[in-house]
Amino acid sequence: MGPRRLPGRRGCSPAYRFVLLIGVVSLFADMAHEGARSITGPFLGSLGAGALVISLVAGLGELLGYVLRFVFGYAADRTGRYWPITLTGYLVQMAVVPLLALAGNWVAASVLIVAERTGRAMRNPARDAMLAHATGELGRGRVFGVREALDAAGGMAGPLLVALVLHLRGGYRAGFAVLLVPAVLTLVVLVVARWQYPDPSDLEVVEDLPREAGLPRAFWLYLAAMGLVALAYADYPLIAYHFGRAHVVPEAWVPVLYSVAMATEAVAALVLGRAFDRFGLLTVVVATVLTACFAPLVFLGGAGLAVVGVMAWGLGAAAQETIVKSVVTGMAGKRHRASAYGLFDTGFGICWFVGSVVLGVLYSRSITALVVFSVVAQLAALPLLLATRRSLGAAGRRPPPPARRPPGLADRIEPGDD
Repeated sequence: MGPRRLPGRRGCSPAYRFVLLIGVVSLFADMAHEGARSITGPFLGSLGAGALVISLVAGLGELLGYVLRFVFGYAADRTGRYWPITLTGYLVQMAVVPLLALAGNWVAASVLIVAERTGRAMRNPARDAMLAHATGELGRGRVFGVREALDAAGGMAGPLLVALVLHLRGGYRAGFAVLLVPAVLTLVVLVVARWQYPDPSDLEVVEDLPREAGLPRAFWLYLAAMGLVALAYADYPLIAYHFGRAHVVPEAWVPVLYSVAMATEAVAALVLGRAFDRFGLLTVVVATVLTACFAPLVFLGGAGLAVVGVMAWGLGAAAQETIVKSVVTGMAGKRHRASAYGLFDTGFGICWFVGSVVLGVLYSRSITALVVFSVVAQLAALPLLLATRRSLGAAGRRPPPPARRPPGLADRIEPGDD
């Protein structure tokens, strides 16, 4: 069953329209959950939580949000029920965000924060596996770059919306409550996407990808490299807590700085996606060098350097979300993509959690030690990234160009072939 026809939709291919629809879903979803994330640090602090508790909660949420992806990715590949799993994950996540407005203590708020990450874990592998059907025609970097750019645009708008509420003296609870609007819009657009594209595999174009279930050596090298980056990457709630505690910026500007990071991520996602399709893994190497400076700028600088620091942080976030999926897509066959994404994210998430604990402890004892640890861990990933590039050979240096749809295939999947 091919995508359904809607009147007046002839400007781009079915594959690109699908990517754009999922991108809009990501835009509204990020408005909701990144808007909430921009103030969860100071919100937990206002409820009596300290730096270590905030870092642990954020890290535990990320741990479950990554580790459970393997479970749900494997389930999606085994059952083929990509849409039901995606829909359920978004429903859980979007229901939890506005409920933070009702949390009466930091324990209840922490449970909701972790639940939001769990919903994200449920929907990501299945959603990305469906998106990967469009990479053969459009290019891996382009597909995941466009989705991430729209995702980050929502991540920019959400914190700005919350900042406006704080500026009007609405408080943290009002900030969470207003996020109900983008949460509902997320689910509406998602249902439209499900109706238009009931079977995204119809968008698949033959691509030179592995057919066996196993993963190559390059996958594990790449996971080790990105694991070091995850160890070094501070959660934004800890950064926001620092901004408030050290009085780097006024309270209302904390979510604004997060929106700056998201704006950087949006632009960087498009640039990095295109660069990956042209230069391969060399793009990750360059991005890692550039983002290694975020910690000293954020934790040791004043307001001006903090802005530059969150931009560097946003660049790194774009690389993790855009290029990671692009690289892993080229290492797994289409029947094992969700499992491969989930397995990679599990390893990444474990490292992120360990790093969150370490960074939380270091912050309580020595901010300088935190900065040194972050910079060294990121730079230590560079030799492993270069080894991954060598292991991939020509594919690591320059991915294959997007494939052209074979004659007659576009007609087979054109809307209207119900």
